Amino acid sequence: MKTLITIAWRNIWRHPARSGVLIAAVVVGLWAGVVTVGTVNGLMHQRVDYLIDSEIAHAQIHHPEFLAEGYSWLYIPDHEEILNWLDEDPRIAVWSARTMTDGMVQSPIKTSGVRIRGIDIDQENRTTDFHENMVEGEYLDSDVRNAVIVGRSLARDHNLRIGNRIVLVFEDTGNELASGSFNIVGFFESASTEFDDRNVFVRSGDFSRYLAEEPVVHEIAMRFTELDMAAAVVADINTAFSRVEAQTWRELSPELNVLVELGGVMHFVMTMIIMLALAFGILNTMLMALFERMREIGMLLSIGMSKMRVFSMILLESIILTLSGALTGILLAWISINYLSGSGINLEQFAAGVAELGWDHIIYPVISIPEYAGIVTLVMVITLLASVYPALKAIRINPLEAAKDA
Repeated sequence: MKTLITIAWRNIWRHPARSGVLIAAVVVGLWAGVVTVGTVNGLMHQRVDYLIDSEIAHAQIHHPEFLAEGYSWLYIPDHEEILNWLDEDPRIAVWSARTMTDGMVQSPIKTSGVRIRGIDIDQENRTTDFHENMVEGEYLDSDVRNAVIVGRSLARDHNLRIGNRIVLVFEDTGNELASGSFNIVGFFESASTEFDDRNVFVRSGDFSRYLAEEPVVHEIAMRFTELDMAAAVVADINTAFSRVEAQTWRELSPELNVLVELGGVMHFVMTMIIMLALAFGILNTMLMALFERMREIGMLLSIGMSKMRVFSMILLESIILTLSGALTGILLAWISINYLSGSGINLEQFAAGVAELGWDHIIYPVISIPEYAGIVTLVMVITLLASVYPALKAIRINPLEAAKDA
């Protein structure tokens, strides 16, 4: 084997320019491919993490018709009993009860449809990190009466300033039209411009006074000790409480679930494109080398080298050639991703368009060790498959015809 490896290595560098070009192509292709996969992964992970951490949490509980209708009278029945159950379940890390309904915001210049979200500040801050989206003014822990925070894009659209008053119009739990005057104490800016345009936040205590005589809860957001527990906990809640509907984050955001699945498909497609290009490059290089060495291989066969050793020699040349480029490409990709995972890829020039889609303009690539290992394994498999044809062609050479052709 040592002799075969030595021969294979020397054969590779008979034509340094050709071998160097192939190795360079493998290096650049794998580097670009792995960085692209890492960027797509980072994009998907950031979107999922943002929605879970800042808005929907791991799971939510609603009245069965609330998400479809959004009316204030579709509140969670016996919510205190459910909250006590959640407190006793060790799988529930934190929860936040929210009072919310669809309504309108009226300013001096226009009226817009919004979802009014009433939150308990302490509960919400433990369950989500939405308060970190504040970009100006104060949060809802302000001493101002009937405080409200609005999205910066909504404020810009209505020409609002901190300290201005807006009127929120909605239907109470008795199906009667109600309204309240609220004071703007701050602006928030999330990753999604659409979310900022369609949501305003108030204190649940302030909001509940307008909705009903007693506090009502329309949504309970939950975070578990482990994300994998979501399906089991949701099933237990739906079994224990028949008049509500609990859903995991995947069920609450089907488009996000599709996005996660799409990320896996894109990962596979990009990897296969790189691998196919690699396979054709190896096949072309090895066939060119084979045609140039017909006489040499024929001589090796005529002096007694077995066909298996010739076959192995061709495979070894392909493996050494590809592995040299693959390891270098993977190393460069690892260095690049490690750097970019800290600094991020800044797409500030496209920030407005990206925000419309609900993405952050700074992307932090990420790729796991199993993904690195999978790519290297796939490279080796593709290399072996691409080398089989040239190797088979080599062992079918007739020594006499090879010598005559020479």
